[in-house]
Amino acid sequence: MSENVTIDVAQQVEYYRARANEYDEWWFRKGRYDRGPELNAHWFSDIEQLDAALREFTPAGKVLELAGGTGIWTEKLYRYADELTVVDASAEMLALNEKRIGSGRVRYIQADLLDWAPPEQFDVVFFSFWLSHVPDTKFEPFWSLVRAAVAPAGRVFFIDSTKDPTSTSPDQVLPKAGPIVERRLNDGRTFNIYKSITSPRTFGKGSADWDGTPT
Repeated sequence: MSENVTIDVAQQVEYYRARANEYDEWWFRKGRYDRGPELNAHWFSDIEQLDAALREFTPAGKVLELAGGTGIWTEKLYRYADELTVVDASAEMLALNEKRIGSGRVRYIQADLLDWAPPEQFDVVFFSFWLSHVPDTKFEPFWSLVRAAVAPAGRVFFIDSTKDPTSTSPDQVLPKAGPIVERRLNDGRTFNIYKSITSPRTFGKGSADWDGTPT
């Protein structure tokens, strides 16, 4: 883990609220995130590998998705889950998620995951590109949250990223050191957020990592 630093969590939440309507541009390589045919092809090939891993995992039963965002992964989880609960700190993200899924079978909870307790246990807990945004001081409490959310025979599936400067837009430079990064919106506004890459070796056998770095 990286050294402890002061992080304005409220600014991080505000960033994702402000970014909600343009978040999918990063995932689908649109606008300033379009890196050209070769890099884009590599990006989407990695996504196909993640999709295959999730299919093999088969997240069935009662599923909890943490930091569900605009619903990119909610849409995939919905295919398998009997019940699906999605938690995110951003009302704007949840509104887009609900519009994307369009089903009353999904329960949405707006809450700060750094200060939230699961109301029940689930067969599967899923989160993608979230762990790297958890500050060091909240890292152990977050895993306590996950443990509390997982049923005795439950499972956890999570995805995160390695440091790859080509996965973000050219006007966003990854820092050489330190977990605080500046992120820019399409309208030019900038925010400082926490972004610390954790090696899959930290979690032992069976862990997986993806070689893109979300912003």
